[in-house]
Amino acid sequence: MSDICDPFREARREKGVLGLPTDNEIIPLILRHEEVRRAAKDIATFSSDAPFRVPIPSEERVRTVRQLPIEVDPPEHTDYRNLVEPFFLRAKQPAFVARVEAIVERLVAEALAASSVEAVSGFALPLQSRALTVLLNVPEAEAERFIGWGVHVFHNERGESQGVELERYLNEQFDRAAVAPGDDFYGVLTKAMYAGRPLTRAEMLGFANLMFAGGRDTIIHTVSSIIGYFAGRPESLNFLRADESRIIHASEEFFRAFMPLSHIGRVCPAGTDVHGIQVQPGDRASLCWASANLDETVFENADQIWLDRRPNPHVAFGFGAHLCLGAAHARTVVRALLAVLCRRVGGIRVLDKRDRVERTTAYARPLGYETLTVRFEAR
Repeated sequence: MSDICDPFREARREKGVLGLPTDNEIIPLILRHEEVRRAAKDIATFSSDAPFRVPIPSEERVRTVRQLPIEVDPPEHTDYRNLVEPFFLRAKQPAFVARVEAIVERLVAEALAASSVEAVSGFALPLQSRALTVLLNVPEAEAERFIGWGVHVFHNERGESQGVELERYLNEQFDRAAVAPGDDFYGVLTKAMYAGRPLTRAEMLGFANLMFAGGRDTIIHTVSSIIGYFAGRPESLNFLRADESRIIHASEEFFRAFMPLSHIGRVCPAGTDVHGIQVQPGDRASLCWASANLDETVFENADQIWLDRRPNPHVAFGFGAHLCLGAAHARTVVRALLAVLCRRVGGIRVLDKRDRVERTTAYARPLGYETLTVRFEAR
């Protein structure tokens, strides 16, 4: 029985590519694990030096700055990344982990005390927002503003753009840090030096924009998908409870299975051929992480979730130079969630749900939930 829907299976096996038509180009999605990883390292053919065009669809309408460091290539990418990587790696420190676990403990306690909880906006969104304050090193009260933006940082449930509001908020934080730079994320960027000079405001906004966009709905949909998974398979919580060292492998399997970002774009400066799809100079190809994570030549029974899968060479955090800066933080959040669920929750029951489906002209990919109402039952 399949645990994971794989809309890319046929195209991956037969051609290795799936064409995604857009208004101006047909974007080939590279589907096979080995080829996705090879393309991720081939920056001459598949470049990230493309402001606004790395995400698909493009984001010119929702932000005014180049996201850093994801929208530049090495060596500039490496230099930019080195400025902030130590700040992100704090997520591995015991004190950081303890603060995130405390947030999860409070949310689970609230869910256990309630007759029901909506797992997307009522649990995963507050968890992501409050954990983000730990990463930003700002007061947890700031999370209330983040929660108010909803699941998607760039647009609300009515499809209205929120990009201007996000940039206004970030400018407020950098204005404050310019007067008295502290040890929070904004202060670190205000004090940072790049190529012998301070960062420009646009560069600071580029880092901060990615901080808010890259780790928001990705974590939210992963967390709510995990809750939905345990609701349908109560024996899985018992499996983890029996040996909590399994949590590490289980978290990696959930990242593989519930890969929230289906694919990410690259610009082809000189043009190229991707399995018969011609990419004109300046047009894009895309690395399909979701398909690579289900490649049956790499993962045995790839459409099944094995909580003790080893090895697990998934590409849920990308591959190569652009490996996700927030990977350590995401791992901390999910591992904390699994640990607290094992300690406190006996079972989860679905009361109501509305599935989420990513629909494009080339594929429809079920992924998580628009809404998921559940009841947490104490051990």
